[in-house]
Amino acid sequence: MSEITREQVLEYDQKYNQHPWLTGTVNAIPVEKADGVYFWDYNGKRYYDMSSQLANVNLGYGNKDIIEAVKKQVEILPYIAPAYASGPRAELAKEIIELAPDNMGKVFFSCGGSDANEAAIYAARTFTGKSKILSRYRSYHGSTLGSGNLSGDPRRFALETPAATGFLKFFDPYVYRSNIKFENDEEASAYYLGLVEEQIQYEGADNIAAIEVESITGANGVIIPPDGYLQGLRALCDKYGILLICDEVMAGFGRTGTMFGFEHWGIKPDIISFAKGVTCGYVQLGGIIMSKEIAKYFEDKTFLYGLTYSGHSLACAAGLAAVNYYKEHHILDHVNEVGKVFGELLEDIKARHKSVGDVRYIGLFGAVELMKDREKKIPLVPYGYDENKTMARIQGLLKERGFAAFGRENNINITPPLIITEDQLRDAFAILDEVLTIVDNEFI
Repeated sequence: MSEITREQVLEYDQKYNQHPWLTGTVNAIPVEKADGVYFWDYNGKRYYDMSSQLANVNLGYGNKDIIEAVKKQVEILPYIAPAYASGPRAELAKEIIELAPDNMGKVFFSCGGSDANEAAIYAARTFTGKSKILSRYRSYHGSTLGSGNLSGDPRRFALETPAATGFLKFFDPYVYRSNIKFENDEEASAYYLGLVEEQIQYEGADNIAAIEVESITGANGVIIPPDGYLQGLRALCDKYGILLICDEVMAGFGRTGTMFGFEHWGIKPDIISFAKGVTCGYVQLGGIIMSKEIAKYFEDKTFLYGLTYSGHSLACAAGLAAVNYYKEHHILDHVNEVGKVFGELLEDIKARHKSVGDVRYIGLFGAVELMKDREKKIPLVPYGYDENKTMARIQGLLKERGFAAFGRENNINITPPLIITEDQLRDAFAILDEVLTIVDNEFI
């Protein structure tokens, strides 16, 4: 097969490929190769991957351990149907259970985050016999029918249909944008939990199967809950007989400095959904971790949800290699160490630029929130409506200078590969500083 040229990549992409979440013909950057925390276009331009693509390339590009594991598995057993037992699938399930809280019992593998959350919805409704699922407005859980309606951000609108019933939303613990000035985390948590409990009462606890939340809101701005919030949510679920599902698709597998984001608050969910960092993008994989109680329920009842590629051999081989790499190379320790520098750099950005209203970070999970007026907390673009494509223009300025990131609404999300060094962080942040100076002078 002949090597494809830059011009052919652009021609074929524009003519034949439909890009998700984008309109019409897209003038996409043609990417040729990647290594470590960088990728290069066909002109040889290097980009810092400051988003780990979609917060999934946690261990960067060119990881030899993962590559060799997949190569080996291709030769031994490239695929086997989910009804069979296979070495990679069995061993990875065991490893994940050992990483999870001690109340967890079994793993169901999916192909990614959307269908993982579909499985979570199915398991919760079947186990409880109840239909309603509560989730937050500033959330994203996937783009399939169930996971899309579980999501709260505007991407759900295209999937809302009378066929998808029982999905209800509540407000996020978005302390920065609140009109109330809270004295401390305890006060903020009490306020937001009070709203959730009131909604439970209005909807009827006997009708609610589960509350699902991203442990730390991801794509919608890295909203970190105040201390006491997740603990209080766990207590509310226990009080009213409701399952707690934590979506760890983005926050899981070391992103926050712990294996799972909820560990920062010492809680134990009933179901955990995961994807992204389990294989770091080398092969697609996701799944749910079910509590021992839920797993026991399905011992004599059919689990009526499945996928042809559930627990794909190559994906599980990649996942097993990735999990081992996290442990053997002390990635969590590295995230916590470099994460301190990450936080300092973000705070410096906030101090230097009038366009920056807030910065939020935990581990290597961060966001810069841009404001038109930070004293009045007026966002740079209105929620759900960026008529002038302001944020796209800002992202374009960053990419022109070799800083690739992503974000939603008025946020720039910064989620670099977990292997990034302090020097690389400082170099990349110099680009961000330059672009934010332009934003200060030309965009507000």
